[in-house]
Amino acid sequence: MSDQILALDRTQGLTDGQFTFSERVNYLKQFGVHSQSFSTLQPGMQYFDVEGMGYVAYMRKWGGTFVLSDPVCAPENFPVILERFHQKFPNACYIQVSKPVVGFLHLRFGLYGTQFGSESRIDLRKWSLSGKKKQILRTALNQAEKNGITVKERFSDDHTREISEAWIRTRKCKSNEIRFLIRPMEMDYRENERHFYAYQDGKAVGFIYFDPIYRNNEIISYVPNISRANADFRQGIFYTLMAHAMDVFKAEGVPFLDLGLIPLSLDKATEHQESRLLKKMLHGIYEKGNFLYNFKGLEFTKSRFRGDGFKTYCCHKRAIPALEFLAMFKLTRLL
Repeated sequence: MSDQILALDRTQGLTDGQFTFSERVNYLKQFGVHSQSFSTLQPGMQYFDVEGMGYVAYMRKWGGTFVLSDPVCAPENFPVILERFHQKFPNACYIQVSKPVVGFLHLRFGLYGTQFGSESRIDLRKWSLSGKKKQILRTALNQAEKNGITVKERFSDDHTREISEAWIRTRKCKSNEIRFLIRPMEMDYRENERHFYAYQDGKAVGFIYFDPIYRNNEIISYVPNISRANADFRQGIFYTLMAHAMDVFKAEGVPFLDLGLIPLSLDKATEHQESRLLKKMLHGIYEKGNFLYNFKGLEFTKSRFRGDGFKTYCCHKRAIPALEFLAMFKLTRLL
């Protein structure tokens, strides 16, 4: 066990659930297959622990309870752990959960399960930059090379805060870094994080932090959870950093690369368990709400990698969970 985990055991211990921090990390490494499993260990999380199974991670705001990602446990234990959690928090909202979680919560408790966005996974064993549909990526890499951009993997901080603060000033939401849906840049627990920096003339001009995704104590994928770049380069730096990191992961034998949440990237068709009213409202926010967040730009950027897409959902009790969503936006610091 690393010194870092032992230190976190002493400082965090049993403050939220019954597990020690090291026990929770063991469950993460065994069952942390969701793209946000690593983010469940971000500061401010509370936990519902079930001995011998795993845990549910959540935050609270304005009296509401907000679960992040699937339970960190074996899929066959979803029904048991969700049943127990629902008994304690019957009005909870579940954010960025998979179809199996939606299916159980809808059939057992009548919750709506409405698409919240999409995710995308790239099979690195088949990954290459060739093909007409990846021309934008090749153009970005060529531009970066002409501008003298190089990429290196480093774990030490290299102008990270300076780059981040300059980047935040260019965003729609300037007041704070988003949390919950995107874990904060500074984490107490950082085991197996990977940091890639882009340099120009010896100075860092952008970076991506990748978080591990686990199955059976092996890293099966990484997800780029924190990315920042000098505003002058826009998407070119992101594409260049991603391509370099993907080549490194592929050479290491890591099978996949996840792109994480693409919020409000929704299927036009409505599934039987979805709230039609909420789905219509989310479509509207995507079309008219770019002043809140760059939904369309993020979807375009991630679509350039041509990964295999799948849906991610939110589960909620009321057809229009207006107060709950307002509380979640405050929780995440989008508002």
